[in-house]
Amino acid sequence: MSERTPAHKLNDQGIDTRATIHWNLTTAPLVEQAVARGEGQLAKDGPLVVRTGKHTGRSAQDRFVVRNSVSEGAVWWGKSNRPMDADAFDRLYADFLAHLGTKDTLFVADLFGGSQPENQVRVRVINEFAWHNLFIRTLLVRPEADQLPNFVPEYTIIDLPSFKADPEKHGCRSETVIAVNLEKKLILIGGTAYAGEMKKSVFGLLNFLLPEKGIMPMHCSANIGPDGDTAIFFGLSGTGKTTLSADPNRTLIGDDEHGWSDTAVFNFEGGCYAKMIRLSAEAEPEIYATTKRFGTVLENVVMDPVTRELDLDDNSYAENSRGAYPIDYIPNSSERNMGPLPKNIVMLTADAFGVLPPIARLTPDQAMYHFLSGYTAKVAGTEIGVTEPEATFSTCFGAPFMPRHPSVYGNLLKDRIAKGGVTCWLVNTGWTGGKYGVGKRMPIKATRALLNAALDGSLNKAEFRKDPNFGFEVPVSVPGLESAILDPRSTWADKDDYDRTAAKLVDLFVENFAEFAEHVDEGVRQSGPRVTAAA
Repeated sequence: MSERTPAHKLNDQGIDTRATIHWNLTTAPLVEQAVARGEGQLAKDGPLVVRTGKHTGRSAQDRFVVRNSVSEGAVWWGKSNRPMDADAFDRLYADFLAHLGTKDTLFVADLFGGSQPENQVRVRVINEFAWHNLFIRTLLVRPEADQLPNFVPEYTIIDLPSFKADPEKHGCRSETVIAVNLEKKLILIGGTAYAGEMKKSVFGLLNFLLPEKGIMPMHCSANIGPDGDTAIFFGLSGTGKTTLSADPNRTLIGDDEHGWSDTAVFNFEGGCYAKMIRLSAEAEPEIYATTKRFGTVLENVVMDPVTRELDLDDNSYAENSRGAYPIDYIPNSSERNMGPLPKNIVMLTADAFGVLPPIARLTPDQAMYHFLSGYTAKVAGTEIGVTEPEATFSTCFGAPFMPRHPSVYGNLLKDRIAKGGVTCWLVNTGWTGGKYGVGKRMPIKATRALLNAALDGSLNKAEFRKDPNFGFEVPVSVPGLESAILDPRSTWADKDDYDRTAAKLVDLFVENFAEFAEHVDEGVRQSGPRVTAAA
């Protein structure tokens, strides 16, 4: 493996260790190491099955950004970006290095965040677990072998699940900590074995760096149609980004994190991270097939200890069971992880109130309003403590990963929509026929039919009505689809209850948007919902 060992080593970064270091191992050796070390087991058809312990989702409350000369005037401080004192970080880093020194074996991967070469960031990840190293190597962009000897990292992640933070000493909240120091270009992750923390840390980093270059970073999936038309799908976890972008008739760019430059939509990653719970071969054949591939990492998926058969319906370990796999495991994925500039933007929401229609067409001002609002429902298991869907607003459809003020991303989006003449849609993958607990989840076949019509342009020829509460345009009928589903109120048994629920949701939108009102122009302010009499 010497040819994969860089000249710029850990001691060149001030990290001294006597551990045996495995540099830039490929998939098979990492799987061998993980199994030999008891970190996971191989399932019947080849994937590596692992457990993440008590942390089966992100620890959003335990993420901190260090206050320093780089972050002070640039970071949007608040519940998503909690400040950490620089001295506290220095104490944390010293203890991380001491803990690192107790390890006999370390796994180091040199990787890229971003698929467009001129907009990549070089990231070195140091792991104590082989499977974590495999995970992050799968999720980020893998350099070519001839790029590794001269690789010099710009940013470094140290990931130590066995480290326990001291809140009093380290200025954090619990034994779990994710600390981002933009000045020292270091990210420390301790006290959690949930591997998604690494991937989201790189996403947050790119979300900080790219706007300075005029590039729009996005929490979205993206794919390309047969005519070369790129579509972007915004949405939080559980809204359908991965499912809807894995379309056999379209080429996948990526399922979660992208940049929109002057020349391309490019994936930040080299892999996908899909929810596995209740995954079916019928509904999601491309993703389901990855559960039978060597190199896939399955987190918290239940497996028979004797037959090694998987049970994707069993949520005994977690509702948020996940699979990480290289993007080329999806048959029709883009070779370069890039596509042309977009023609359509789809904003996905899982409306737990059952008020929003399955699809609506937005004006550019409405698109910015809904992008800044970021309405959806947190789905059970995505974050610790969330056991059932609950209404939430996550600005830019990704507030926990957006270090800068939302208006920075909102204005970038609005400018790019205007320059490209992009058509924008709001799609509800949540509930119909009633609120959560009464209605049912929107049929995926209906969502796919509406999306296909939107993306091929035929939906623009439909007759539209104006929604009385939200003001956006809703199709009246679509060939092959029962018209009733397009009018949410008509699907409710109790129409008065619908009206009360819609009024409540409108109030939540208005209340939430108040903090953004002074940062947007009048057209955007006037694009929000209003309570009106029922149709």
